[in-house]
Amino acid sequence: MDNLPALIGILAALSVGVVSPGPSFVMVARTAVCSSRREGIAAALGMGAGGVVFAVAALLGLHALLLAVPSLYLVLKLIGGFYLAYLGWRIWSAAAQPLMIGDLAERPATRTTRALALGFTTQISNPKTSIVYASVFAAFLPGAQSLAFDVTLVVLVFVVEAGWYALVALVLASERPRSVYLRCKVWVDRLAGGVMIGLGLKLASSAQR
Repeated sequence: MDNLPALIGILAALSVGVVSPGPSFVMVARTAVCSSRREGIAAALGMGAGGVVFAVAALLGLHALLLAVPSLYLVLKLIGGFYLAYLGWRIWSAAAQPLMIGDLAERPATRTTRALALGFTTQISNPKTSIVYASVFAAFLPGAQSLAFDVTLVVLVFVVEAGWYALVALVLASERPRSVYLRCKVWVDRLAGGVMIGLGLKLASSAQR
């Protein structure tokens, strides 16, 4: 493939961003450790779907759009920041609620669907991710790419995003991390909620600069 160096460059740059801790990592980690492996994997798939949205948007000219309409990025920062803060507040406020071992057994399909949706909305609520995708694509995309290149790139973006968070979910859904969580649930939830609130408010406040 003539555009293989561009493909490798994009995926390498995005992989660095994916493994960096942030709200997406916090959400997947908490979902896996306090719910079930299935829900953690569902959240990871949601993250992958969100990555696909950003990849497609970047291919369609997201970078040019944000440059042409700077106020759009500010609006995205406000909405995304307050949404992340809201998710953090929900985690914090439920920290003292007991979680019984029975709750960790088989969950209804609706719980898995909610985890999938939560992963997706958490991913797309962070406009900084959109900037990363737009910038990386603008820097590495070849002057002319084929439909096959675009499709391959989008598929691999999903694999990178979903694959990393699925690995996180599999590791943290094991028995030892879960037992530690059950013993320290209040403080773990308050820490996770506080981090989410802090990240959300930081993102929203940066829209004023």
